[in-house]
Amino acid sequence: MTHPKIELHVHLEGAVPPATLLEIARRNELPLPADTVEGVRELYQFTDFAKFIQVWILTTNCLRTAADFRQIVVDYAGVAAGHGAIYLEAIFSPGERVQRGVAWEDLFEGYTDGIVEAGERHGIIVRLTPDLYRGMPVELAEDVARWSARYRDRGIVGLGLGGDERAGSALPYAKAFEIARDGGLAVVPHAGESAGAESVREMLGLEPDRLRHGIRAVEDAAVLAEIVDRGLVLDVCPTSNLRTRSVPSLAEHPLPALVAAGVPCTVNTDDPAMFNTDLAQEHRIAADLGLGAREAYLAGVAGAACDEETRAHLMSKIS
Repeated sequence: MTHPKIELHVHLEGAVPPATLLEIARRNELPLPADTVEGVRELYQFTDFAKFIQVWILTTNCLRTAADFRQIVVDYAGVAAGHGAIYLEAIFSPGERVQRGVAWEDLFEGYTDGIVEAGERHGIIVRLTPDLYRGMPVELAEDVARWSARYRDRGIVGLGLGGDERAGSALPYAKAFEIARDGGLAVVPHAGESAGAESVREMLGLEPDRLRHGIRAVEDAAVLAEIVDRGLVLDVCPTSNLRTRSVPSLAEHPLPALVAAGVPCTVNTDDPAMFNTDLAQEHRIAADLGLGAREAYLAGVAGAACDEETRAHLMSKIS
C-alpha cells in the first residue's frame, strides 16, 4: 500500500534544480560561480557542512524577485506532489535576501502567492516556516519574526533557526522566538546536526514545538529521554546528513536508535537539488533504517504547525 507523504523540512532555495538556478541567475543578471548545469552539480560536491554553507551563499543569492520566490514554491510543490506529498512545510531564508537589498514585501508576497498557486496547480497544501541563521544580527532576526507573524493568515506557520550550530549559541534569538510565538507561530529550529547533543539540550531550553534534525540527541541519554517525554517530533533528512558529513555513513545513521527510543520522526529531503535526492528516495532509505511510511506520516501530522482543521484533513487521508 502506498501512503501519502508529509514533508516538514525542505529549504526552497536548496530545492531549485541547477538548470532553473542558472535561468534565474541570467534573468537577474547575477552570475553564479558556474555557468553550466554540470558546473553547478560540481559545486554541490560538498566536503563538509562548512563547504555546504559556503556554496549555499554563493548560489542562492541569485534569487531576488517576488516572481523568483513564487516560482520556486510552485516548482517544488509539483515535484513533491509527484512523489505523493499532500502537505509541505517549506523553509525560506528572508534575512539573507534582505541583507542583499531585497524588499520584505517582495519576499513574503512572492512566497505566499506561491502557496496559492501551488494549491491550484498541484492540489497540495503548502505552509511556510522562515528561517533565521546563527550569526544573524539579533535586530534583523526580530524583524524576520515580526514580518513572519504579519503573514500568518497567508500561510506562514512557524519560525526556524538554521546555519552551522558550531557558529554560535541559539540563545540570542530567544526574543525573536518569543515574537513569533506571540504572533501565533510555532518554533521549529534546527539542532543536533552539525553539533552534538549539547546543541539539542540548549534548544530544548527555548521550548521548541518541533526539532529539525535533532539526530545527535542519541549521544546523550538524558537529552533523548527528554525528547521522548515531551513527544517532540524530529525532522530527519538521511541523505542530507550523509552529504554534509554530519554522519559518516547511512549504516551509522542514528535513525534506528531514535525509532527504538520511541521518538516520532518525519522523513525529509532538506535541500534536494543540492543533495541530488527526492522524497521517494528518502522514504526508501528511511524504510531500510526501520522507519515506515505510515509511522513517518503520523509523525508528520503530529509535528505539523498547521491549524487543527488542516490536521484533521491530513488524518483523514490515512487509514
